[in-house]
Amino acid sequence: MPDGVAVAVRAARRGEPVLYPTDTLWGLGVRPTDAAAVRRLYAAKRRPEGMPVSVAFSSYEEAEPFVALTPATRSIFRRFLPGPYTFLLPASPRARESWVPSVLGGSATVGVRIPDHPTARALLAETGPLTTTSANRHGEPPVRTLEQARQVFGAEVGAYLSGSPRPSGRPSTIVALTGDRPVLVRRG
Repeated sequence: MPDGVAVAVRAARRGEPVLYPTDTLWGLGVRPTDAAAVRRLYAAKRRPEGMPVSVAFSSYEEAEPFVALTPATRSIFRRFLPGPYTFLLPASPRARESWVPSVLGGSATVGVRIPDHPTARALLAETGPLTTTSANRHGEPPVRTLEQARQVFGAEVGAYLSGSPRPSGRPSTIVALTGDRPVLVRRG
């Protein structure tokens, strides 16, 4: 287990936001089932509640119960993840029943990531799914360094997890897999 993962796991279990590296940007994570933790996440970001946040998983097997996949979307999902992609997929009944409603933002879809980063995947393997939203105040650019993250968030984040390699600094590419064809929403 990479250095600091145990500390970050304890913070996440206490309901505190955790800053962690991904293959794209620094992410802020809380358990999507913990309403108080989700409120802390929105408060730390100064983000209006109800705006959806993506959820990161350590593996396909962990993610698949939370989304509705067709054979075609499963093929795309498994071809491009882990990697710098967020796929918008229909949320399964399990996700809609167990996650805090603001994670889904009132929609029937969820943004799913499986980061291609060893530290993120080690964290997620221990915590289970965590939100993955860029580490920034709402409307501001994402932080680029761990030091910058500490300056922005201070004690609002329960653990700052470093890890190598550093995030690329580019956001993930977002692709909607909710219709008949994939739709590019944002290029990373």
